[in-house]
Amino acid sequence: MGALGVAAALVWAQGVATRNAPPVARPAPSGRPWPVSFVDIAKSAGLDMRFASGSEVSKKYIIEANGSGVAFLDYDNDGLQDLFLVNGSRLEGYPEGQAPANHLYRNLGDGRFRDVTREAGLARTGWGNGVCIGDIDNDGNEDLYVTYWGPNALYRNTGKGQFTDITDAAGVAGPPAEWSSGCTFIDYDRDGYLDLFVTSYQGFDLAKAPLPGKASNCEWKGMPVFCGPRGLPFGTATLYRNRGDGTFEDVSKQAGIRSVEGYYAFTAVAADLNQDGWTDLYVACDSTPSLFFRNNRNGTFTEIATETGIAFNEHGFEQGGMGIAVGDYDNDGRLDLLKTNFTGDYPNLYRGLGGGIFEDAVLKAGLAINPQYVGWGAGFADLDNDGWKDIVQVNGHVYPELDQSKGQEKYRNPRLVYRNLGNGKFEDVSALSGPGVGERRSSRGAAFGDFDNDGRVDVLVMNMGEEPALLHHQGHGANHWIKVKLRGTRSNRSAIGALVTVESGGRKQVDAVLGQSSYVSQNDSRLHFGLGQAARVERIVVRWPNGAVEEFPGVAADRLVLLEEGSGAK
Repeated sequence: MGALGVAAALVWAQGVATRNAPPVARPAPSGRPWPVSFVDIAKSAGLDMRFASGSEVSKKYIIEANGSGVAFLDYDNDGLQDLFLVNGSRLEGYPEGQAPANHLYRNLGDGRFRDVTREAGLARTGWGNGVCIGDIDNDGNEDLYVTYWGPNALYRNTGKGQFTDITDAAGVAGPPAEWSSGCTFIDYDRDGYLDLFVTSYQGFDLAKAPLPGKASNCEWKGMPVFCGPRGLPFGTATLYRNRGDGTFEDVSKQAGIRSVEGYYAFTAVAADLNQDGWTDLYVACDSTPSLFFRNNRNGTFTEIATETGIAFNEHGFEQGGMGIAVGDYDNDGRLDLLKTNFTGDYPNLYRGLGGGIFEDAVLKAGLAINPQYVGWGAGFADLDNDGWKDIVQVNGHVYPELDQSKGQEKYRNPRLVYRNLGNGKFEDVSALSGPGVGERRSSRGAAFGDFDNDGRVDVLVMNMGEEPALLHHQGHGANHWIKVKLRGTRSNRSAIGALVTVESGGRKQVDAVLGQSSYVSQNDSRLHFGLGQAARVERIVVRWPNGAVEEFPGVAADRLVLLEEGSGAK
């Protein structure tokens, strides 16, 4: 057996896809000033909840390993981003009244948050996983969908500080024993109502799940660990069409979603990836090819990830895909994708070439220097407001036993920050980005938003078995910025699926309004653009989810701009 055959055998003897890729040599640092500093203020901000996800000493089953998502949202429409955190459970259960629940924190506007979970009606317990947010009835209030191992939950925002569980009435609970993971709202048929797409990680059955070390896919480098995902039943995906009357119908089969089989699905994103004006779907999959459901503009989808270059890595190998970031990192007007993967592998930086075709530019971009981490949540965010989107990635291994071993791999890892150099390349500036980046945690979900409206992007992070992290961007710089909030009228009110182009200082930047990204998490729906030294935006162009294009006049920098559909120039 040749070297490639030996490597392949080692990979397939493990429960998760990895190729033991070595780190690429680090280039010399640019030496440019980096005015970015993240400080974890979760404790002083009042975020005192604790995440539960099985045992934190060892994971007996894979259900304990994947953690959950987090979200920025403005549930009370006061202009301040509130926080929602999805919680898990443990296999042995809890005494009555002591089970952990999801948490909603209201932003008080002074750097502190208040836990309003119970008064808001969101104190559900169970094995929560992902979250997505959108206004399903176009009443101006953000609604919540939360995925579970078990029935999922749809919460309607009443607009009075409370949510009502309408899951059963809406018909979106899903099968009672399904392990759902990701979700995203999407108006796939452009009727002005948000539909719902839900991914299932696998058909997990505790009664049938093998014990650690009992098969070749239950080992990690000779150490017995929980089994999977390989060797366990595959997951599925479901598309629910919004009827516009508070109910949804399962259209998965007729839409072509169920024609694809054999995958372990995590994060789902809805964005127009082929630039035809219709919103598509991309799904990060674990140890199986990732999926690109192209919107056929007739109520159906076709899966074309392999043909378009975003199913595998640059060498055609399956990967342990976890999270997805969407953005235009090279400012060429086309959306790009960043996908995080398992340890021993590089992330994917899928650069959009136009027409829905992509190339993996991870090596060219300099992002192959840290393959030692299991990457989860990630986002494109212009941290220094220079007009180029940087990258933040949170990490954490899945085997707690590694912290007791003598090897270099550990369960708790630092975060990563990559600066966009503006020439298609990134540099690792993690060590320069403040104490919040260097903290070692086993993190999963991450959401990106500006909770104090100061024009700097903050990060909310889920940490396994610990309190969340709220990485407050306390850096200082002279660059300008602008935030764009969209309000649909003929399109869905959340404007999910819209594409915004900002022209300023001779540069065009593009970004999309998403329903979910990172790792099963929800970002601030207001789009943030750094402007560099430009003190003004010349114009803003919006392509709404229904395909209509509007131009809006220029505005001064360093402010939030609300753009309502129909109020601009056609």
